[in-house]
Amino acid sequence: MSDEISKAQAARPGGDTIFGKIIRKEIPANIIYEDEQCLAFHDISPQAPTHFLVIPKKPIVRLSEAEDSDESVSTVEAFCTPNRTSKYFRI
Repeated sequence: MSDEISKAQAARPGGDTIFGKIIRKEIPANIIYEDEQCLAFHDISPQAPTHFLVIPKKPIVRLSEAEDSDESVSTVEAFCTPNRTSKYFRI
């Protein structure tokens, strides 16, 4: 088992996660977009020709617990609009 997989399996809610490690660049990722609020990168096991993940940089354990002040959620939503996504993938 790879080191990244074992680290991901040991992650606990509220603790360090594989996403936190990707944000801090401790685990390599093919990053396609990054700003102060979010990070987008290609999935290492894509299920479609264009498959990527967009994650907020602020740790949010559950979307239902996000606060109105959590700008990162709005930024992730905005990135996932078809016009913005097509800009990065020319689709």
